Amino acid sequence: MNYRIIDPKRYYRSGVFRHFTEDCKCSTSMTARIDVTELAAYSKRSGTKFYLNFLYLLTKTLNSRDDYRMGYLWQSGELICYDRIHPTQYVFHEDTETCTVVYSEYCEDYERFYANALRDLEAGKQTREYGLDAEKHPNWFDASYLPWLSYDSVTVELPDGYLYFAPIVHWGKYREENGRLLMPVSVRLNHAVADGYLVALVFRLLQQELDAFVRG
Repeated sequence: MNYRIIDPKRYYRSGVFRHFTEDCKCSTSMTARIDVTELAAYSKRSGTKFYLNFLYLLTKTLNSRDDYRMGYLWQSGELICYDRIHPTQYVFHEDTETCTVVYSEYCEDYERFYANALRDLEAGKQTREYGLDAEKHPNWFDASYLPWLSYDSVTVELPDGYLYFAPIVHWGKYREENGRLLMPVSVRLNHAVADGYLVALVFRLLQQELDAFVRG
């Protein structure tokens, strides 16, 4: 785990950072539909899991900008930027209707990431423990698939006094609309390190990554 410390006074969002860490502690979130038509076709054609392909592209997108890799060290009160962030997956157990937390490491090499993340998922299926260990995984972001519904919106609430900067991302079932497969994706970021532009940019960058991936 590597990171660099950022001087809040020299941070390019310093005024916004001060306001949303002192005066108005809150988050900003957005839900939009991503066109996954070609990614679904690629996954079927290649015999790979759509879920893991999307997880890879989502994680690659969030690692593409410092804004999505921000962190806060509450022990020292320091603003930091991680060199890399990784996805926290969830295994849902049908028999108990509970989840197990699965920590997977991100690497830019797609085949390596895919193999490792798949191994992590299979290991998570062997237990019914929740397995949360946030203290040892500070630079992991929440990546949660909601396969039961093609929803219109998801809202995640966090305590106003807790400076939690890691992204929280959900996505649901894709559905066909006008001959295309559209999938709802929800992104939550702390307002101290992101505004509407940066949240919206996640969707734009993610769509670009999807399109580039299927083109090879």
